[in-house]
Amino acid sequence: MIEPKLEVPAELRDLAEKTIDQAEKAFGMFFEAATKSMSSVPGAGTEVSKQALAFTEQNMKSAFEHARKLVHATDLQEAMRIQSDFLRSQFTSAGDHMRQMTGSLMQSGKGKS
Repeated sequence: MIEPKLEVPAELRDLAEKTIDQAEKAFGMFFEAATKSMSSVPGAGTEVSKQALAFTEQNMKSAFEHARKLVHATDLQEAMRIQSDFLRSQFTSAGDHMRQMTGSLMQSGKGKS
């Protein structure tokens, strides 16, 4: 069975790419402002909050990269492979983040004892 091609006009792909770029830039500005704001407010949970923000930023970058790959998919099979790869990497990343956050919280708890 031959997989049908995704016939997406070049103009639409270009528009999608520009939209992704604009959204990524806006999120970058948000993360920059949030990081500066967090740095100005010292507190017990600041390091954990910074780490959570960094993980969120990393996840957003992965999502934008995923969107870029999908925009250039040429058939449904490629789009499904891209989606599958993305989900697999996100699950792995989420597990890594949880282990790191748990470690940070455990260290933070030990420092208070």
